Amino acid sequence: RAGRGGRGRSGQAPGRPLPHSTSRAGKMAAAVRAIGSLGRFTAAAKYGPSRRPPPAGYACRNISTSTALQTRTHVSYDIKGDVAVIRFNTPNSKVNTLSRQLNSEFTDVMNEIWANEAVKSAVLISSKPGSFIAGADIDMIEACKTSQEVTQLSQEGQKMLEKIEQSPKPIVAAISGSCLGGGLEVAIACHYRIATKDKKTILGTPEVLLGLLPGAGGTQRLPKMVGIPAAFDMMLTGRNIRADRAKKMGLVDQLVDPLGPGVKAPEARTIEYLEEVAVGFARGLANRTVSAKRSKGLIQKITDYAMALPFVRQQVYKTVESKVQKQTKGLYPAPLKIIEVVKTGLDQGRDAGYLTESQSFGQLAVTKESKALIGLYHGQVHCKKNKFGTPQREVKTLAVLGAGLMGAGIAQVSVDKGLKTILKDTAQQGLDRGQQQVFKGLNSKVKKKSLTSFERDSILSNLTGQLDYKGFEKADMVIEAVFEDINIKHKVLKEVEAVIPAHCIFASNTSALPISQIAAVSKRPEKVIGMHYFSPVDKMQLLEIITTDKTSPDTAASAVAVGLKQGKVVIVVKDGPGFYTTRCLGPMLAEVVRVLQEGIDPKKIDAISTAFGFPVGAATLIDEVGVDVATHVAEDLGKAFGERFGGGSIELFKLMVEKGFLGRKAGKGFYIYQEGVKNRSVNSGMDEILARFKVPAKPEVCTDEDIQMRFITRFVNEAAMCLQEGILSNPVEGDIGAVFGLGFPPCLGGPFRYADSYGAKQLVDKLRKYEAVYGSQFTPCQLLLDYANSPSKKFHQ
Repeated sequence: RAGRGGRGRSGQAPGRPLPHSTSRAGKMAAAVRAIGSLGRFTAAAKYGPSRRPPPAGYACRNISTSTALQTRTHVSYDIKGDVAVIRFNTPNSKVNTLSRQLNSEFTDVMNEIWANEAVKSAVLISSKPGSFIAGADIDMIEACKTSQEVTQLSQEGQKMLEKIEQSPKPIVAAISGSCLGGGLEVAIACHYRIATKDKKTILGTPEVLLGLLPGAGGTQRLPKMVGIPAAFDMMLTGRNIRADRAKKMGLVDQLVDPLGPGVKAPEARTIEYLEEVAVGFARGLANRTVSAKRSKGLIQKITDYAMALPFVRQQVYKTVESKVQKQTKGLYPAPLKIIEVVKTGLDQGRDAGYLTESQSFGQLAVTKESKALIGLYHGQVHCKKNKFGTPQREVKTLAVLGAGLMGAGIAQVSVDKGLKTILKDTAQQGLDRGQQQVFKGLNSKVKKKSLTSFERDSILSNLTGQLDYKGFEKADMVIEAVFEDINIKHKVLKEVEAVIPAHCIFASNTSALPISQIAAVSKRPEKVIGMHYFSPVDKMQLLEIITTDKTSPDTAASAVAVGLKQGKVVIVVKDGPGFYTTRCLGPMLAEVVRVLQEGIDPKKIDAISTAFGFPVGAATLIDEVGVDVATHVAEDLGKAFGERFGGGSIELFKLMVEKGFLGRKAGKGFYIYQEGVKNRSVNSGMDEILARFKVPAKPEVCTDEDIQMRFITRFVNEAAMCLQEGILSNPVEGDIGAVFGLGFPPCLGGPFRYADSYGAKQLVDKLRKYEAVYGSQFTPCQLLLDYANSPSKKFHQ
């Protein structure tokens, strides 16, 4: 399943394989958006398989061996005149994937069609409205024990598609829905491609997001079809391409407009119409009335001419390589392999290209980076399910208290998905700013052409901004995003409970205040829950839901359902100071402050942490979160956990707040921020603060590698502690929370996957080394010690 139906963000390149932390938005984790794009796969098409009975009498018409017909479950075909229509339909799945079963049935069907003289051409189409083929079956790749086995899979795929490409009978791919990964490789091996001009129709090569590369000839065919620069862009970013753009690029030859409702549902009618058009083109190709030759524009001709010159190609390779190196810090092997494989094919010919492709595919599949990324993909699938089942009442009207950055962000992702949303603030100015933020967020989609201005306005018509509690009697859920102060939280909780209906849920978007403390003044604590969003809400994929001992399962089910509707990846944790995400970040940031005090400057700290795979440097992260917020959280967690959360001096933060160095929002923190200035300079005002709090460094634990390990071991140790205490219910959600909420390096797959690959014993040894210097902050937790003592124990079996 290397690729899944999209979330409709297609044209917009939600993520590079690798973080762009320069973007203004990427508060915590631009990278998380990166592999966030993995999320695109999981939101697979929303429709179940629509099975149509074959036309009467078709069995005896086209199949000599009727036994084959009875045993085929994934691929079927019927013949319309002299055109064979081959249908993909993976049973019990929303999407088609290239599994062993589908591949072998497809091969059988094609052999029958090639042998049948009455058939002059063929059409490949899916019986599922939202999915042509969403990619190769990941489980099939994971089941392979060695890289040789994976290479063999790749070679089988290459051979099959080569036969299609060389077929004497023209083959047309009729594409509706997701056509990703191996699915796109099938389509580009055909002689002609027709796609529906529909938001759900997306084409792309997302293999890089799983640490792989297109392994069925894609690296060799794509550059010839769309040109080298566009092929690199597709393969190195994994971005989704919408049908209209695919037509401009030469990736598809014809577009078909989707039909509206009629006797049947629009999806079913569109697929029938697409099939009709495709059959017409297949017939035309067979009798030579249609030409498959593409007329190229002048620019394309010039580009092709230039790319045929070896020295121009060398320049392109160089530029692309340096860009990849800069973005990936060399931590992700797949992008560099993709460049190497394309290069081999273009410079040494197709046989060499195909061989390198299959061998590299095999090598990448067994790397720990690919295993980490595939683990995250499975984790996302896990977190897209509601483990509490369907809630008794669907949340249709949502009220958000506080129109600040977070409140407006929550309103935007809710109204965007069709929830009626009330945004309430106490001041007109704040309310105006919040509504403007929602408008801007939706308008950026219009600029990127993923929404029309009419759609934007009709979405905004579901948002009501107000200063009072009018209409709250109709709310199904209220999310408060007011200031992090327990007294204010208590005040709004009491006010809200006086006006909302009995079934309405009260959720708090707090990042550290225990929910049970907030719920202490509630008349109905079973309806109180925590919903911790991450900033910026429209970009960050994670939602951390927090249940107290009193929260009812139905309240939890509703909160998860709302989060999933908002398009979030949801983890559910138990209540406690800092919950899971803030609590893991706490000790790491305390260590960052200590390293600053030991005389390492902010730029160096950023370089050390991004070199390890964090999308945003540790000092920048504090600026992004806000120094005042960090101080507030550090104090609360320090009170709750005592010495273990020590490290750097919190007084350093307090002095920064006093001087107004609050981070990005104030224009000054560790760095100076100016509109439109990309290269930030270090804030020289910090020099005297850092000098005042300077402590002597301990040379035996101050190499770059030691500093990295001091950050990471405290993070992992705290994550393990959360699992040990039952805050986390499983390691999968711990990994997802750390990667998608805190920007833990995606190439390591999360703290638990990292503990497995680095080794619990090795981690404990490092912790002991630092414990000898700094004391109890590095004392390994019991769970890590247990795993260190029995090497066969792994968090992920």
